[in-house]
Amino acid sequence: MRRAVEGLGTPYPIGAMLPAVFQEDPVAMSWTGALDEVLAPAISTLDCLAAYVDPALAPPDFVPWLAGWLGTVLDENWPLERQREAVAECVRLFRGRGTVDGLRAMVQLATGGEVEITESGGIRWSTTPNSPLPGRAQTHLAVRVTVAKGTPVDVTALEELLVAEKPAHVPHSLEVVER
Repeated sequence: MRRAVEGLGTPYPIGAMLPAVFQEDPVAMSWTGALDEVLAPAISTLDCLAAYVDPALAPPDFVPWLAGWLGTVLDENWPLERQREAVAECVRLFRGRGTVDGLRAMVQLATGGEVEITESGGIRWSTTPNSPLPGRAQTHLAVRVTVAKGTPVDVTALEELLVAEKPAHVPHSLEVVER
């Protein structure tokens, strides 16, 4: 995580808090100066804690840590801004997990493209008993992702994402096309 930053001072020097008799002692001041140097990174981190837990402000090496804290895994090949966006959106995405809208948002975040999802099933309410069910009898999920020409898309990783996020019993197909 954080390491000592060369020359990082502390806003709370211990030596300045000692009684005057100790402030005149070079050994006491040298010893407290060494403590200040050791404690400065911790004090700086605590003073800036709000920035460390904000995905938009966190240092780049903290973004994967935040993702793990929230129970999500980031693709290290994504640019930093996409990783920050994924961490910021993960709670909202978890709420929609297993739904078409949630799957669409997850795939859009992973690819940066336009996502079209067609599902075979449906829901309908009827006052008539034994009315026909909506959709087709065979369940299927068709995902079509349209990305800008030349945009790299890891299809294997996208397939793994679909398998992890869609309902387990529903077979799917994936198509990635360029504009």
